[in-house]
Amino acid sequence: MNQNPHVAVVGATGAVGLEMIKTLEKRHFPAGQLTLLASARSVGKKLNFRGEEITVKELTKDSFNGIDIALFSAGGSISREFGPIAVKAGCVVVDNSSAFRMDADVPLVVPEINAADIRLHKGIIANPNCTTAITLMALYPLHAAFGCKRIFASSYQAVSGTGAKAIAELERQVDQIVHGQPVTREVYPHQIAFNVLPHVDSFLPTGYTKEEMKMENEGRKIMHHPSFRASVTCVRVPVYRAHSVAVSAEFEKPVTVEAARAVLRNAPGLQMVDDPARNQYPLPLYLAEQYDCAVGRLRKDCALENGLAFWVAGDQLLKGAALNAVQIAEELLKV
Repeated sequence: MNQNPHVAVVGATGAVGLEMIKTLEKRHFPAGQLTLLASARSVGKKLNFRGEEITVKELTKDSFNGIDIALFSAGGSISREFGPIAVKAGCVVVDNSSAFRMDADVPLVVPEINAADIRLHKGIIANPNCTTAITLMALYPLHAAFGCKRIFASSYQAVSGTGAKAIAELERQVDQIVHGQPVTREVYPHQIAFNVLPHVDSFLPTGYTKEEMKMENEGRKIMHHPSFRASVTCVRVPVYRAHSVAVSAEFEKPVTVEAARAVLRNAPGLQMVDDPARNQYPLPLYLAEQYDCAVGRLRKDCALENGLAFWVAGDQLLKGAALNAVQIAEELLKV
């Protein structure tokens, strides 16, 4: 891999695309050149990178000539159409959509967990689901130490996970309620302001949603743990940014809070915020725009054998998306 690669960001004007550009700059990624690609309606917009204005170009079949790494965050249909085209042009694709995650030939990577899988790529590497990535930042170190059999979890997912229109919807609804106006909705099936919706992604015949099953399916692949089981309820909450997850995990080996703390203190990309006596626990408000996730509320689970309950939170636009993609790109330079 060229040590000063030509990088493209596909979906550059979206919420995750903008974070990818910021993260490349903040982490001093050694991009020799940056190309910004988006749909026709965004062409001509100018975005800042290292003090220079870069003009957004239209994504076409000829966009990838000479590009070494392409970070995709433009939705599954765009990834399915243009990912293989980029690979044919000699580019390595890091894809943030769900399009390729469960493809046997595509590594699904959280660098702190399974960076070695990157070497197995055949042109495409997948970024995991944001809630899965944040949960595994705390769960995987515990699994490595104690052997996780299964988890029961509930997520508390920020509206920015749905996109810019959902952020605007929450802002608008709060303003409407404060001023006694009728509440209007476009993005969600119900009012999200001052409410919670136990509905993220589309429902499956089982009654679970697609989002809820990603934790089990993607967790198995990332952790190399085919028997891992996860029963999850994903909930959209009126928070702008950063997801939180309440987890009850059951392990093969006995686990104490002290032993779990010792493991989690040394886990990369994870902060321990766990001092209930001082009201200290991970809060999405304070984890917005932070690279690290945070874990707290550690306690012995009183309903599971060898069980541990904990709360983990992180910025889903960063560790759940843009940061993870840039970390994969950083690992590609080492291959």
